[in-house]
Amino acid sequence: MKIHRLISIIMLLLEHKQISATKLAEMFEVTPRTIYRDVDAISLAGIPIVAYPGVNGGISIMEEYKIEKRLFTVSDVTSLLIGLGSIHSTMTSKEILNTMAKIKGLVPEHQIRDIELKSNQITIDHAPWIGNKNINVNLEEIRTALSENRLVVFKYSAQNAIKSQRKVEPYRLVLKNSSWYLQGYCTTRNDFRIFKLSRISSLELLEETFLPREFEYKALELPINIDKKSIKIKLLIDESLRDMMIEFCGEENIEAYENNKFIVSFPFTEDDFSYSMILRLGDKCECLGPENVRLEIIRRAENLLNIYKKREKITPEE
Repeated sequence: MKIHRLISIIMLLLEHKQISATKLAEMFEVTPRTIYRDVDAISLAGIPIVAYPGVNGGISIMEEYKIEKRLFTVSDVTSLLIGLGSIHSTMTSKEILNTMAKIKGLVPEHQIRDIELKSNQITIDHAPWIGNKNINVNLEEIRTALSENRLVVFKYSAQNAIKSQRKVEPYRLVLKNSSWYLQGYCTTRNDFRIFKLSRISSLELLEETFLPREFEYKALELPINIDKKSIKIKLLIDESLRDMMIEFCGEENIEAYENNKFIVSFPFTEDDFSYSMILRLGDKCECLGPENVRLEIIRRAENLLNIYKKREKITPEE
């Protein structure tokens, strides 16, 4: 990981008068060119780096700057640990743990306790309460594939329930709206694709490697059907659903009614997923309008009831 290497280089330069780029390259198993790029990044961060040419030359941090070795304040280190902790909560890695330990080593020992207390005050945990337990396993496999430019193969179930076998060059993992996505080049479709990890199964990390293609690291944008327009519907909900509705559409869209009930202005798309979501709320939620949405919910509820009524006519022997 680049952050691991940058912090390690800073620590080494603080402890030694100077070190050659060749020596640093050997220590981190990279090329001298990579070390010089890292040094440029450190300089851009505001740490004064000096390079001395010649046989006895090397790279060092200005002596005037090294007098004060506390590069980071307690607040700086706390922020770094919170950020790394959020990654570690979903992606177990010895590298991340080692980086966290080294960051703590940048501050005096008497401040470590205070830093640990402050960093534990905020926890970012992306792991779901329930759900597909294979996602974390796949995350580790994909992370290895990303690091080593290795191909992966897996079975994928698309939204239309069509299943396919895919072979992919992985380029990026994205956490968006509490779901993990893989962006990569699908050699099966000969194009870049986005895969939702919860729809991936039987993932296998191959020994086969690939040369990275040109890939634009922009914000993840999922394809949206422009024909499906969102409308506002009115729901009458039980008090037990109020907190859930606040998280979904905001408290400003909820007003008190009577008998511990509330009226909700709810964003809605007329598709199977949205209708199913309303029906899942059962007798705690009633759609008041518009009329066409209310009638469609009634129709779907009647169809469900008919299925169970037919089942009642079948005896256990049958």
